[in-house]
Amino acid sequence: MNKQDLISKIKQLDGISQDERAYLINLINTKKEYGLVWEDKIEKVEEELRIKLPVLKEDKSKTIFKGREFPNHILIEGDNLHSLMVLNFTHEKKFDVIYIDPPYNTGNKDFIYNDQYVDKEDGYRHSKWLAFMHKRLKAAKSLLSENGIIAISIGYQEVHNLVPLCEGLFQSKQVVCVTVQTSGGKPSGGFNYLQEYIIFVTPYDFNPNPLKFSGGTSRSPFEGLTLSTFDKIQRPNQVYPIFIDKKTGGLYGIGKSLASRVKEGIYNDELSSFKYDYSEAPEGTVALWPITSKGKDCVWRLIPSRLLKDWEKGYIKISLNVSSVNPNQYSVQYLPEGVIKKIKSGDLIVVGTENELPTLIFGENKTVGSDIPTIWTEKSFFTTKGSTLLKEMFKDEKFPYPKPIDLISEILRATSKKNSLILDFFAGTGTTLHATLELNDEDGGNRQCIIVTNNENNICEEVTYERIKRVINGYVNTKNEEIDGLKSNNLLYYKNEFVSRNKSLKDKKELTKFATELLCIKEDCFINITDEYVSKNSWISIYKNSTKQFIMIYDDMMIEESIVIIKKLNINKKNQNLIKVYVFSNGQYPYTEDFEEVLNYITLCALPDAIYKAYQNVLPKKKRELIPVLDDEILGEKENLLNQETLK
Repeated sequence: MNKQDLISKIKQLDGISQDERAYLINLINTKKEYGLVWEDKIEKVEEELRIKLPVLKEDKSKTIFKGREFPNHILIEGDNLHSLMVLNFTHEKKFDVIYIDPPYNTGNKDFIYNDQYVDKEDGYRHSKWLAFMHKRLKAAKSLLSENGIIAISIGYQEVHNLVPLCEGLFQSKQVVCVTVQTSGGKPSGGFNYLQEYIIFVTPYDFNPNPLKFSGGTSRSPFEGLTLSTFDKIQRPNQVYPIFIDKKTGGLYGIGKSLASRVKEGIYNDELSSFKYDYSEAPEGTVALWPITSKGKDCVWRLIPSRLLKDWEKGYIKISLNVSSVNPNQYSVQYLPEGVIKKIKSGDLIVVGTENELPTLIFGENKTVGSDIPTIWTEKSFFTTKGSTLLKEMFKDEKFPYPKPIDLISEILRATSKKNSLILDFFAGTGTTLHATLELNDEDGGNRQCIIVTNNENNICEEVTYERIKRVINGYVNTKNEEIDGLKSNNLLYYKNEFVSRNKSLKDKKELTKFATELLCIKEDCFINITDEYVSKNSWISIYKNSTKQFIMIYDDMMIEESIVIIKKLNINKKNQNLIKVYVFSNGQYPYTEDFEEVLNYITLCALPDAIYKAYQNVLPKKKRELIPVLDDEILGEKENLLNQETLK
């Protein structure tokens, strides 16, 4: 039986209500998620969105402003689902990197669903977590730029659910699970848990930036000349003594290779039995033989003739040996082909040679970063590191198990560019914004970061905000050390507010008033210059940044007056960008004809219609939808009523 036949039979059932009939049909029509099935129960915060529209209200008392030219970071206090709805108006398809650290659903009071903790005894705890995460990731998907990247920290409790959830939501991207050692061990049930995970959702052609612990650091371009993967049997032409002048520390000469000794009849025994003879060294020199740092016989990477040529070119470096198990007094290093190419292309600068030796001296040499390894074992990623930092900042334990800043910094280092826009809507103590500030300071970047957290137990005000405030302004830690502030940053603090979802004229005007702060965020314009053009008004606002400006007109009866201001702005503006003009309209029309004389240098938009359009695809429906009534069913009901009237 196909789906339509089954729905037709349900419609004909007697003894059930219309709501019950709708529920059965919805069950049949519900599509299974990729690899997962869960109960999609409505959350209380979602139910609230059926009657209200979320907006943002700035708390100006918490503004940290250091300069117009500095990046404007934003902290939003409120429920993340509400905030994600708002960001769909201000930042649709804008974020380059989204990092989140959602509840791990351990059953130990770390996951709240509908105002209640989900414990281990809850048989539907995984289903609730999936419903919770699906709504938020689906909303976040529309915020991600075309080549945007998502990184999600998660524990073993839900990693098996999170991977297929992401694969279903982000089918055009690759989903990769990275294991991170986060502790020395947490025994539980006969197992010792050492790790957590990061799920990366990236384009298939993802090309990460170099990581600090896995490439991208400054280092010597010289590498060891010994090659441990081969032996004297396999490559006898690469087994020979190198003679070092004891006075100069330079190359004196090279002895015969094992292959030459066999060819000339000097050595006739088994190759494996060949013994290194240090007495072969001419007077005033010492002999070096190919031996690993662990004291095992091996071969040199270069044949004798190539070694001599590279020495003359300055491609060989000789230094004192530091290995206690290696009998050689000196060690020899060489330049690989890739480095030699960098020298020839000018990517690696030669600044001189060593004293009285041909060995080249170079400028800074950065390693090419490798791809992101799928196992991270750096001790700086241990969770205790995050706790230690917060204790040093606040002198007590304000929040359990914050993510270590080194871990988040590496994620952002690999995935972001210097001008990236970054989002974290499970911000907790604000580690993501802290890491963004430090990364900008490190590489001169201009990254902007928006973080969202609720204020449960006053965490947003007392921990998240206070942490970022101290990072920007500077602070004294528990060791009485003065930590300099990262002062080239601004912070703006917003709270979730609501307006009615109805579309009466009164409600539209109220939403338009709130829209000003949303537009400041959307346009990244926070400098209010209204007073420079109008005094004592309530019908217009004008904002700018270093490159653009926008106008908000609250009264559509004041268009003629606003045109005069627009003309002044156009004369005074220093760039060629069009002036954005947002005008209140009871409908979709932005009064294009009325602005005709200034249309060449403005872009018009009607409010609040633009906000309604941005919200319509992400907000839940106002009411649960019943079964759609077909036209033939309506006609049938009308015929029945007419027949009944006729009988009367």
